Amino acid sequence: MDAPLTSEQQALVDSPTAKFFLRGRAGAGKTTVGVRRALRLLTSSLPAESILILTPQRSLQAPYEDAILQSGYSGGQVTFATVGGLARRMCDLFWPLAAERAGFKSPDQPPVFLTLETAQYYMAHLVRPKLDEGYFASVTIDRNRLYSQIIDNLNKAALIGFDHREIAERLAASENGDPEQHRIHADAQACANLFREYCLEHNLLDYSLQFEIFTNILWDDPLVRDYLTQTHRHLIYDNVEEDPPRAHDILREWIPNLDSALLIFDEGGGFRRFLSADPVTGEALGQICEEEARLDNSFVMSEEVARLETQLTEAINPALTPFPSPEVRERGAEGGVRAYDFLLTRFYPELLDEIAKEIQRLVSEENISPEEIVILAPYLSDSLRFSLMHRLEQAEIPVRSHRPSRSLRDEPASHALLTLASLAHPGWHIHPARFDVAYAFLFSLGTDLVRAQLLSEIVYRQKDMRLSPFEEIQPDMQERVTYALGERYASLRQWLELYRESEPLPLDHFLRKIFGEILSQPGFGFHQNLDAVRVAASLIESVEKFRNSIEQTFDNSIFDHRNSNIESSNIAALGKEYLTMLQDGVIAASYLEAWNPQQDNAVLVAPAHSFLMMNRPATIQFWLDVGSSGWHDRLAQPLTHPYVLSREWNPSREWTDADEVQSAKEALARLVSGLLYRCRSRVYLGLSELGESGFEQRGDLLRAWQKVSNPEIT
Repeated sequence: MDAPLTSEQQALVDSPTAKFFLRGRAGAGKTTVGVRRALRLLTSSLPAESILILTPQRSLQAPYEDAILQSGYSGGQVTFATVGGLARRMCDLFWPLAAERAGFKSPDQPPVFLTLETAQYYMAHLVRPKLDEGYFASVTIDRNRLYSQIIDNLNKAALIGFDHREIAERLAASENGDPEQHRIHADAQACANLFREYCLEHNLLDYSLQFEIFTNILWDDPLVRDYLTQTHRHLIYDNVEEDPPRAHDILREWIPNLDSALLIFDEGGGFRRFLSADPVTGEALGQICEEEARLDNSFVMSEEVARLETQLTEAINPALTPFPSPEVRERGAEGGVRAYDFLLTRFYPELLDEIAKEIQRLVSEENISPEEIVILAPYLSDSLRFSLMHRLEQAEIPVRSHRPSRSLRDEPASHALLTLASLAHPGWHIHPARFDVAYAFLFSLGTDLVRAQLLSEIVYRQKDMRLSPFEEIQPDMQERVTYALGERYASLRQWLELYRESEPLPLDHFLRKIFGEILSQPGFGFHQNLDAVRVAASLIESVEKFRNSIEQTFDNSIFDHRNSNIESSNIAALGKEYLTMLQDGVIAASYLEAWNPQQDNAVLVAPAHSFLMMNRPATIQFWLDVGSSGWHDRLAQPLTHPYVLSREWNPSREWTDADEVQSAKEALARLVSGLLYRCRSRVYLGLSELGESGFEQRGDLLRAWQKVSNPEIT
C-alpha cells in the first residue's frame, strides 16, 4: 500500500537513537520518515496519548492523520497540535494559575478566546474613534489591513519574546529618520496598548495574549510543566523552521525531558517569515539532539529540474549558500533536456488562453492528471482567478483555487448567503441593491445572470424588501424566466416568507437552516457545487465563533458610535453586526477546510507562497507574471516590519535600502528554490509584453530567467 522506504529512510525509522534531528530539502522524504516513526511508536505498546505531533500549521498534520487512520490503529488518540494551539489549551486548562498574574481585572471569571476575526472586530471598535482624532492620517491602506497590522505587531512581540510596549521603539530602525513614519509607529503603539488594556479589562485572550501567558507564566509553573512533560513523552516536530523563536525556546527546555524526539528541519524553508518563522533558532535545536541526520536525494525533482534550480538560484543571488550536497549540485550542473518552456504573448488574455490550451494538451495527449498541474502567480487577483478558472472549466478541465488571504466577503457563495440573510431579516434595515439580489438568485437558484437579473427586476422591491410571487408575473415574462426557475424561486420565496413570520434565529443557525432545507436541494445552486459548500461551511463557522465570543462580552456601549439599538437580549441581531463588519472587510480569517483539496483530481490555481505552505509536489508548474516585481517585493506594511521585528535584527541598526535589496534577493531565491524542489518535470513561464494591469514588466525574476536561458547575459 505504501511506497517502500530507502535503506537510509528505514535506518532512521528503526534507529535506536532516542532524539535526533533530521534535515534535508523538500522532497527528500523527511515527512515520510516522520510518519513511519509515528506508526512505529504506536506499535511499540506506547500509550497513544504520550505521542505529541507538532507542526507550525494544522494543515501540515494531514500526512500523519491520514497514515494513522489508514493503519486502523484504535488504541488511543495521538495528540496533534501547533504550539499556538498548545498555548490555548494550557490557558484554558490552567486559567486560575495565570489570570491574576497576567493582570486580568476579573481573574475569577472564565476567559473569552478570540479568533483572528473577533480580535479584528474589537480592534476596529477601539481604533475607529482614534481615526476620527487624526491617527494614521497619512496612511492610505484599507482599514482592515490597518487593524490586522496592529494585531500582527502584538503577535510578533509574543512570538519573538519582547514586551509589546517596545513595538514602536523597535520599529524605529525601519524609519530612516522619517518623522511621519515615527508618528505612524507611535499611533500603532498607542492602539496596541489600548487593545491590550481592553483585553485585560474584559478577560479577552487574543493570540498574542494566549502565547505570552503560556510562554511567560504557565511554562515556568512547575504544575503546568510537569503536566506537559508527563503527558507527552514522545515528540515528532515537523517543519521546525516555520515556527517562531519563542516556540523554539520552549522546545529547547522540553526536549531533554522527553523519552524520544524527532525534529524535522526543511533546509531552504522559512516561508512564514511574515508570521515570525525563524529557521536560525529552529536549526539550533539540533544542538540538543543526540544525533543529526540528513536526507539529500530528492524523490520529486528530475535531474533537469535540479539543474534548473542550481542555475536559477545562482542567477538570482550568487552569494546564496548552496543548500544541496555537492553531489546533488554537480549532478544538476550537467547538460541535458531543458526543464522549462516559455509561453509568450503580447496581451495578457492571450497568455491565459495559451495556458488553458497547453493544460488541455497535457491532460489529453501526455495523460498528465489535472491534480499534477498547478498555476502559480505572485498575487492571485479576483479577475485573474476568475479568468483562469473560467477558461479551464470551458475546456472541461477540473480546477480549484486556493487563496487563504481571500476574505469571505469576496466569495460569491457567502455574498449570496448574506444577501438572503438580509432579505430574511427586515428588522436589520439592510436593503440589498437589486444587483445583489440578482447575484443571490444567480448563485442560489442555479441559473444564469440574464435570467437572474430579469427575475430580480420583476419581483424585488428594494424599499420594503418585498418579493412578489412568481404567479403575479405576466405570462410572457414567466416564459422568459422559465417555469423551472420560477418553481425554484417560488420555493425560496415561500421559505423566506415563513421565516420572516417566525422568531428570528442567530445568523449561523439561520444559515444552517436555509442551506439544509432549500439551497442544498436538487436543482439549487449549492447542490453539486463543492466549492460553494466549503465556503458556506467556513462562513457558518465564522459566524458561530463571532457570536460565541460577543455573547460572552456583550457591551451595549461598544455600539454607541453607530447609534445601534442592539440589545443583549436579542442575540439574533448580532447577525446584523457581523454582516456590517464583514462588508467593512474587518472579518477575513481563513479556515482549515480551505487548505484541503475539494477535488482530488483538479488543476490548482494559487499564489506561489500559499502553494509552498501546502507542502505538496506537482509534475507541471505554470508561473504567471514572471516579469512582475511581486515575486520579490514585500507587501507595503507601514505599521509593521517582518525583518526589523525579528530576533536576528539588531535594534540599534537602521534598516537601509541595501538591506531591502538583499532581503528581496534572498527571499526570491528561497521562493524559487522551494517551488522547483516541489516540481517533478517541467516549468512553464507565462509572460506577456503587457502584464495584467496593462504595463510592461521587468522584474528580477525575469532577468534571472534571461540569464539562465541565455548564459551570455551578465
